[in-house]
Amino acid sequence: MPDHDAMHAHPQPMDDRSATLATPTQPQSALPTHVALDTGDSPSDVVDALFLGRFARGEQPFSRRRTVDRLKKGHSMLPPEATVLWETREGRAGRLLAEGEGWTALVVRWAHGAEITVTAVDPELAAQQAALAVEGAEEKPEPRAELVPMGFWYQSPTCGPRRTTRSISAGSWPEVRGNYTAQVASSLDGLMKTTPEDIAGRLLLLHGPPGTGKTSALRTLARAWKDWCQVDCVLDPERLFHDVGYLMDIAIGPDTDDDEESDRWRLLLLEDCDELIRGEAKHAAGQALSRLLNLTDGLLGQGRKVLVGVTTNEDLERLHPAVVRPGRCLARVEVGGLTRAEAVEWLGTEEGVGREGATLAELFALRKGIAPGELPDRPGQAESGMYL
Repeated sequence: MPDHDAMHAHPQPMDDRSATLATPTQPQSALPTHVALDTGDSPSDVVDALFLGRFARGEQPFSRRRTVDRLKKGHSMLPPEATVLWETREGRAGRLLAEGEGWTALVVRWAHGAEITVTAVDPELAAQQAALAVEGAEEKPEPRAELVPMGFWYQSPTCGPRRTTRSISAGSWPEVRGNYTAQVASSLDGLMKTTPEDIAGRLLLLHGPPGTGKTSALRTLARAWKDWCQVDCVLDPERLFHDVGYLMDIAIGPDTDDDEESDRWRLLLLEDCDELIRGEAKHAAGQALSRLLNLTDGLLGQGRKVLVGVTTNEDLERLHPAVVRPGRCLARVEVGGLTRAEAVEWLGTEEGVGREGATLAELFALRKGIAPGELPDRPGQAESGMYL
């Protein structure tokens, strides 16, 4: 193909003689068989012209077209056993010309989607190859999140303990269940179905490496429990158990004249509380750990419908034995990264997935095209954060 970066097909005018030679049963004979190319055209124009040749000559007179708006990462958008003949590429856009026995395909790709047009010797073959090309090519839409009310506590320097509310987005459990390994998902199944009658323990503990989806699970839990439990997030947990007044305000709960609202359970979320509940916490944190435990099953928690949810990056073996003793926890779930097989199934491609799998944060980054192939192999090496 010529070096210049532009070519285009210019149909030559049909003279009266060629029109006279055309017959109704052979309309392709009325078409010119020559194209003119100049430097004002691109390689993509050449591919388009080449694709139309067999259709124009009547060798493959049947055409079918299929479009995918959100193309899955790594999908070729070609039927199986296709042989690629020509390709142009400009960023994420480009064209592919391919063929198989009795058919030809043109794939046009843009930033997020693609379109395939197939010409073939019969209509069934054209429809079949077009259908095969788009099979499994559509990216699953993001789960439709529902807005759930959540409270946020913080200690104001001027006004003392304050609570504000806002609506957060949360997917349903069936929508996000695939974000977790089979073992974790099984553990969370029962937790999502919990009702007030099922409560046997006031502490909910989620532990595991950063970016594995602990906070996402808690957002989904807030949606699953919204009919009977108000979820409040404590923005400064490091201050909560060192300030008795702050702790008492939260334990008592916000003032309300709504009897039905005041009778609801409350779940207090404390994120990234490693220093508070690790094995040496009794020495390092003084009375803080004792006050946490007192809130869950001591005198402070008596008569109050309060659950405490704690997330930590610590391993189970490093947690204080008083925190994980039997009977204290409503649930204790270790949230890890997905295995390699699970991660590949989630992402739809092996590109960028480490040997030992990937965390949920890493998979979302790969789906967005962020640093593919440069993420760490081990899930525990991801950066921490509250979004997952």
